[in-house]
Amino acid sequence: MKPKYKRILIKLSGEALAGELGHGIDENVISRVVGEISKIHEMGVEIALVIGGGNFWRGRQGKQMDRTTADHMGMLATVMNSLAMMDALEQRGIPTRVQTALIMTSVAEPYILRKALHHFEKGRVVILACGTGNPYCSTDTAAAQRACEIQADVLMMAKNIDGIYDSDPKLNPDAKKYSHINYIDIIQNGIKAMDATAATMCMENNIPVLAFGLDEKDSLIKAVCGEKIGTVIDNNKK
Repeated sequence: MKPKYKRILIKLSGEALAGELGHGIDENVISRVVGEISKIHEMGVEIALVIGGGNFWRGRQGKQMDRTTADHMGMLATVMNSLAMMDALEQRGIPTRVQTALIMTSVAEPYILRKALHHFEKGRVVILACGTGNPYCSTDTAAAQRACEIQADVLMMAKNIDGIYDSDPKLNPDAKKYSHINYIDIIQNGIKAMDATAATMCMENNIPVLAFGLDEKDSLIKAVCGEKIGTVIDNNKK
């Protein structure tokens, strides 16, 4: 199989890594994901990862917690997922580096763009943790920002749902799945595929997004090779 893209950023949701457990990390899920990333790496694709932290922490736990504190706790949750992914990748023989937006040099490198680009040149996977390093910013926004900074060919959003729908398919069995949608429609219609800040950033920098389900077999490989999967979001009209 031939890859469609040279450099990609994969955004993995923390909830997807939890699998059927519903929390923490499902070893079967992470093993499958690493297996697919390994095959993509063998194709010569340059890979960056941003992993959410929702399998460990979801926002404020109760109304009394300060938002900034809660968001910083969420950033730490992304580090746990990132270290677990690094360990799993390196057990497969794939050189990997974790870079964090918050300084924690005992466990990871600080995020430095030029250093990340150097890692790509050396054939390493780069995992970008702690979001943007700022509260009030989601990991979707962090993924969009990093995709723009590293000039990724595509931002791949691997979620626990197989694409973007006009309503929640879990609540509406007649929900319509989009194969393609443009950023203007996402923003103007308030479609909850990614937050508005992330959508605007990708729109302004012309970074296409592919949203798809992580649980489908070989979904990452299919996405990288340009097969029809999930929903494409870009600036093109239908």
